Amino acid sequence: MESNLNIIIAIVLGVIILIFAALAIYHKKLSVAIIAAGAVSLLASIMYLLLAAPDVAMTEAAIGSGLSVIIFFYALNKIRKHHD
Repeated sequence: MESNLNIIIAIVLGVIILIFAALAIYHKKLSVAIIAAGAVSLLASIMYLLLAAPDVAMTEAAIGSGLSVIIFFYALNKIRKHHD
């Protein structure tokens, strides 16, 4: 029974990841796209946790959804200051 629940959770997470990925690709505002990409990474880390890879999940959460988002917002801020 637990295996079926994990499969259902994995499918739901996969669909949500695809929705956020499409949002990150097609949204006009860069800040929304950055947040959506961070959400994809965070949901991927949950997926890794479900797949019994906690070390990969922690790395993905720290680097993918944490550090990358901060770096992208820093770069976006620098670009906006440069154009003003």
